[in-house]
Amino acid sequence: MAISNYLLIFLLSILSFSFLSISTPPGETSSNSYFQIKQQQQNEGPFVGVNIGTDIQNMPTTSDLVSFLQLQKITHIRIYDANPDILKSLSDTKIRVIISVPNNQLLAIGSSNTTAASWIQRNIVAYYPQTLITGISVGDEVLTTVPSSAPLLLPAMQSLYNALVASNLHNEIKVSTPHAASIILDPFPPSQAFFNQTLVSVILPILQFLSKTESPLMMNLYPYYVFMQNKGVVPLDNALFKPVTPNKEMVDPNTLLHYTNVLDAMIDAAYFSMKNLNVTDVVVLVTETGWPSKGDSKEPYATKDNADTYNSNLIKHVFDHSGTPLHPEATSSVFIYELFNEDLRSPPVSEANWGLFYGNMTAVYLLHVSGIGTFLANDTTNQTYCIAMDGFDSKTLQAALDWACGPGRANCSEIQPGESCYRPNNVKNHASYAFDSYYQKEGKAPGSCDFKGVAMITTTDPSHGSCEFPGSKNVSNKTKEVVNSNHTSNAGEKLRGEDN
Repeated sequence: MAISNYLLIFLLSILSFSFLSISTPPGETSSNSYFQIKQQQQNEGPFVGVNIGTDIQNMPTTSDLVSFLQLQKITHIRIYDANPDILKSLSDTKIRVIISVPNNQLLAIGSSNTTAASWIQRNIVAYYPQTLITGISVGDEVLTTVPSSAPLLLPAMQSLYNALVASNLHNEIKVSTPHAASIILDPFPPSQAFFNQTLVSVILPILQFLSKTESPLMMNLYPYYVFMQNKGVVPLDNALFKPVTPNKEMVDPNTLLHYTNVLDAMIDAAYFSMKNLNVTDVVVLVTETGWPSKGDSKEPYATKDNADTYNSNLIKHVFDHSGTPLHPEATSSVFIYELFNEDLRSPPVSEANWGLFYGNMTAVYLLHVSGIGTFLANDTTNQTYCIAMDGFDSKTLQAALDWACGPGRANCSEIQPGESCYRPNNVKNHASYAFDSYYQKEGKAPGSCDFKGVAMITTTDPSHGSCEFPGSKNVSNKTKEVVNSNHTSNAGEKLRGEDN
């Protein structure tokens, strides 16, 4: 995963991407009916998969890993090499896997058909079809991270494809290459997006190859970085897939298409960029996306709650089959970055904290995706809490606390001196307890977690030590154990560990 800087020009282009409520004219739908993208992934519809990085101090054994994937009902994974132990362990599991050609192997494969054929024999033919290999990702963000290797990219893809043809596997296994979002300039509004013109001489032949072979355009798309680089312009709710009011929708002034979330806008920017090169039959596959659960002081929005919200809403969004405003008929499949926190990753702190699970296979946080089927975390609690937001002074919080414990009739006995939730003895902690008490008493009714804008709803249990918050008392320990041990989710490329 590369930290993308492609939106440094965002502030200029955003001026024409209005956050307005505009009605879409009749007949001007986002489907552009002449452009019917066929769903890639053979008849199974869109899916959510996970990336599995291995920079983990105590990486599970391959057999334990595969058992864990089956337990979590994870059916699609992407790995960053062609690890023979993993491929062997996946045999007869029905778990679909995309394997990768590391960047350092591009020279050999791109310059020798014999080497490419040998790679296919060794890493595909030796395992298929017992191991369901569905794709090969050739390199990783080559055009932006190792541009000197760009001339080798298409030859390597072609050589691998030709070797698949020789083995009659080219219809089952697709060949593509993951790109960083930064290859697209002026991504907002999406209708004005275009590929970096200095890369077009490489990108266009690759797109033509993808079109000819019916393979997807692989994109690594991170709304987290869009938000971080454009705070004050991109609302956090839009980045997190939260429901937004019409006046918070992003409206493309050229198409009048309404965007409620950043990821859809990024996907449509890729479609418009391809259209500008007259390529209209290639689907976008999101090979990496996610949100870090922990960061340093420079990344205050890297939190468990935001990571939970993003990934939970992402999963729901995919399984809603709603597509994007431009192409509602084509819902992109996604791979979450990533399955495990990679605790051997270099700083910043967030680099080690993109995982859904720790290396010991316990959940970093519990996804809230109940009602969408058996995939990953089937949350049986759907539990939410009300806590004080950061950034407000003690006087403001004290006023809200006084109201909750007074007229609001919240049960504030546990934050009295000597009681279990008295410490830490500060206004924010006491206010959070009182807010949650009121919120739970009111049955989590709309508007019951506001307190003049100083409170927020969270899915992360704020209980600590011997202090059990009111919302947590409604969930039995048995239920918590079942959810933690039997349910979870999936993700992307590399990552780290963290404290609860």
